[in-house]
Amino acid sequence: MDLGIFDSNKFTLQELTAAVNEAPAVPSRLATLGLFQEDGVATTTVVVEKDTDTLTLLPNTSRSASVLPTTGGSTRKVVLFGTTHLPTLDTIGADDIQNLRTFGTASEEETMRSFVDKRIAKMRRRIDATIEYQRVGAIKGTIIDSDGSTVIENLFTKFELAQSTSELSLDHIGNDADSEATPPVEAAPPADIRGEVLAALDIMEAKLGNEPYTGVRVLCGKTFFRKLIAHPSVKKAYELFESGLFLRNDPRKGFEFAGATWEEYRGAVGGTPFIANGEAYLFPEGVEDMFITRFAPANYVETANTIGLPYYAKQEVKPLGKGVDIEVQSNPISLCTRPTAVVKLTIKALQG
Repeated sequence: MDLGIFDSNKFTLQELTAAVNEAPAVPSRLATLGLFQEDGVATTTVVVEKDTDTLTLLPNTSRSASVLPTTGGSTRKVVLFGTTHLPTLDTIGADDIQNLRTFGTASEEETMRSFVDKRIAKMRRRIDATIEYQRVGAIKGTIIDSDGSTVIENLFTKFELAQSTSELSLDHIGNDADSEATPPVEAAPPADIRGEVLAALDIMEAKLGNEPYTGVRVLCGKTFFRKLIAHPSVKKAYELFESGLFLRNDPRKGFEFAGATWEEYRGAVGGTPFIANGEAYLFPEGVEDMFITRFAPANYVETANTIGLPYYAKQEVKPLGKGVDIEVQSNPISLCTRPTAVVKLTIKALQG
């Protein structure tokens, strides 16, 4: 079998790009939730307009008053974000296809097509994992590169805002109903976790203003989540709600408490979790254009100034016919346009 098969129309930019966009995505929580609204753009920059309008009440005014309350214009600021460039290259060498043979009625071209599609799907999985990582960064307010330290975008710096934060008293002091200590140790009652969560919801709603939302979700690091479900007030509330199912089922997929859905986020690469163990992020769902992903076009002549697609793939025969280089790339930027409506939760330190 020779590499001339790659001259077939089946291996054009259009055909390979169609294949990579149809390949199955890596199972990823944020993609599954559909939290980020996706669209393509024709440029390598995304423009977000910051509107600093605030809502204030009007005073009761006499109908005959000569001086009336005024409403000024909006203070607007345009903020630019550059899309990222995520290419990955692989080579199909002569040895890879040396013993590849047709089977049954499949043609040589069909067999090679299947081989290429599998390689493309593997390359796409790396991109999908990176996009998920960037989306978690958008929720947290800081998008970090794959090295774990280089900042791609700091949303708080760009929007000139401060991060919203709150603490939960999960390192509680008090008697646990399940404790076997005899006699029980005198201690303060467990903290009011529900009240603390409602306070965090108040912060979120204040930052949203009049914007409607459909629900609230909290993505938790491992330690934070385990302390949450072990807290007496949370544990008791869930047991009553689910008639004891909490003790038998894996609760990491999420459960309802204090008006929010809580779940342990388990995304990690190389043992490093996307969300730190002692942190959690509370945010609204269903807010129009709050979480967005935009895809720029690939850096190919054929795709310049076209509407970007999530993925592109292209192949090129190596010199002397020694193999074929295949590139798969994506050019995304994932943003949270209302970063202060995401509340970072941490575990309140015990008082000494």
